[in-house]
Amino acid sequence: MNPTRRTVLAAATAAALAPVPARAAAGPRAAATPPYASYWYPDSLPAGSPGPGITWRSLKTWRAADDPDLAFNAASVPLAARFTPTPANPTARAGQARVQALVSFGPTSANPSQGAADGDYYALTHWAYLDELVFWGGSAGEGLILAPNAPIVDAAHRHGVPVLGNVFLPPTAYGGQLQWTRDLVQPDAAGRFPLAAQLVAVATAYGFDGWFVNAETGGGNTALGIAMLGFVKELKTLAAARGQRVTWYDAMTVNGTVAWQGALTSQNQAFFQAADDMFVDFRWSAATLAASGTKAGQLGRGRYELWAGVDVESNGSGTLVDWDAIVPAGKPHIASLGFYRPEWTRDHLPADRRSPADFHGADDRFWTGRSLDPARPDRADPWRAPAVSVADRSTVSSVPFASVFNTGHGLRWYEAGEVTSDAPWNHLGLQDRLPSRRWTVRTAGERPAVTFDFDDAWRGGSSVLVAGALDRPVVLDLYATRLPIARNTLAELTYKAEAGETDVELAVATGEPAAPGAAPPYRYLPVDPGGEACRTTSVNGWRTVELPLTGLSGTVRALGVRLTGGAGPVRWRLGAIALRDAAGTPAVPSGARVTAANGGDLRLAWNAAPGPVRHYTLHRVLPDGTRRFLGGTCQRALFVAGLRPEPGESAARFELRTVGELYNASTPVTVTHPW
Repeated sequence: MNPTRRTVLAAATAAALAPVPARAAAGPRAAATPPYASYWYPDSLPAGSPGPGITWRSLKTWRAADDPDLAFNAASVPLAARFTPTPANPTARAGQARVQALVSFGPTSANPSQGAADGDYYALTHWAYLDELVFWGGSAGEGLILAPNAPIVDAAHRHGVPVLGNVFLPPTAYGGQLQWTRDLVQPDAAGRFPLAAQLVAVATAYGFDGWFVNAETGGGNTALGIAMLGFVKELKTLAAARGQRVTWYDAMTVNGTVAWQGALTSQNQAFFQAADDMFVDFRWSAATLAASGTKAGQLGRGRYELWAGVDVESNGSGTLVDWDAIVPAGKPHIASLGFYRPEWTRDHLPADRRSPADFHGADDRFWTGRSLDPARPDRADPWRAPAVSVADRSTVSSVPFASVFNTGHGLRWYEAGEVTSDAPWNHLGLQDRLPSRRWTVRTAGERPAVTFDFDDAWRGGSSVLVAGALDRPVVLDLYATRLPIARNTLAELTYKAEAGETDVELAVATGEPAAPGAAPPYRYLPVDPGGEACRTTSVNGWRTVELPLTGLSGTVRALGVRLTGGAGPVRWRLGAIALRDAAGTPAVPSGARVTAANGGDLRLAWNAAPGPVRHYTLHRVLPDGTRRFLGGTCQRALFVAGLRPEPGESAARFELRTVGELYNASTPVTVTHPW
């Protein structure tokens, strides 16, 4: 990579953690410190002392058993299987170009393990178009090898996307030292590469899917190139045995020097052959990409194992790209897409427009295109969004299925429509499986605005808001699914009508659309709160209606809603949707305990509840009986910060619950902590 096109992550001061997750062990209580995402040097450390908030560590000496923050950083959601529904439009293709993203979610150091008290976060939600996520980062002054934090991996896995850690050996202009490259590829007496085994051990312990290897430190020679090649070969072999993968970055060549090729050439093909994929540097041209695809085939590899780098760090969806060189509209795709730093959709916003809603508006523009409707792309849009070229995927294939449209960040936390924490927050591990086609709206009349909204929610931090004049019926596509229908299968819809009159129907399709871009063959089930067949409850202005799928059989392949308005504009919120057979109560976690304390900063841990678990929640019960949400996590550990005793309170009381796939909660386990 050309160093002028890189933002090197500087050392950061410690970030304030949200009242969210942590870890523990039995025994004496020690001081509770915030857990952060892990990062290492291969072996030798820089000269001098680390800056504030930075911890220098050697990967060579890392051991899972000695890792004090492993419980906070180990992902728990397995990688979900995906399927490809009929594409949303005629130009979106399956089985051709794939999409990779290199994303910096935070600084190398002081990057909270389990979320923060801030709604301003790159809450990636367009997973349906992604095939690989790289946890980008690293710097000479902090650490070079980054393990992704658990919430990101859990969210990605829920949507079927593998996540890679990053090995970054920086250019000398940015503090890179050739010794670090030599440390990484140093063989032992038997000719094996110990740090290759260490990388695989880290990914196994932390629950992510492999490594992106980016060797950009110049000054090497042929001997170093040979050693690096041997290292990558061994890393891939060991990784494959654990179901992990390796992506190589087009920088170091076989002679050990750094010379970005912008193509698959004789200078880097050995590394490509040793790895699973290769990120092709931004220097590519239409001719070099075409030749690279041909060369990949001659090597017995696929052209879509090459990610053509597209640098969007500076201009995002305003970046000028030769799209026909990568994903031409009228012929087979040439290569896959590798987006460098798509978190531009958050970072470019001015300080007074960095709300979650502003971010999602920019992010939808990036991934869906100017039309904001993947079923109707704007052909004149100079930005060829992924939704235009790449077929979306889904993981919604088993019952029970539920979503409360939680994007993984928010301005408050809601439970049953009530605010139980007024603190802004982010935690991607709590993100739902979200609608992939945002937003496909089918109507013969005026198109209403459809957005994620953060001013009200049923659960979590967000809901889907439909606003506008419904002069004709409107169908909102929500989910492509593969949900089997049993005799007792029910659907549930939770919604709120804020303004205007709206008739609501659940749209259910048991067949595929007739062609790409066509509407699913929906049947419309009236959501009739007064009907005998619809069981209804109302809480805090939200209405939940239970609908039997009478007359339907086979497999639900698409879910949506149809809205028919009366006179005047409508504001209508969708808070939850579910498809289920039965609604059992989740099992209770056990062994809940405070394991470390420092004033109002606590580490807690517990044993996993048996059976299916979506996540756990922790509440504080105040002396007046009020329950205040402190945090949620998919892990079995939680860190909470800044607690203070209430007047007359001798001990803080906490309630820990298991939350199931239907967002039903277990009975609480109580933990107390004396002040």
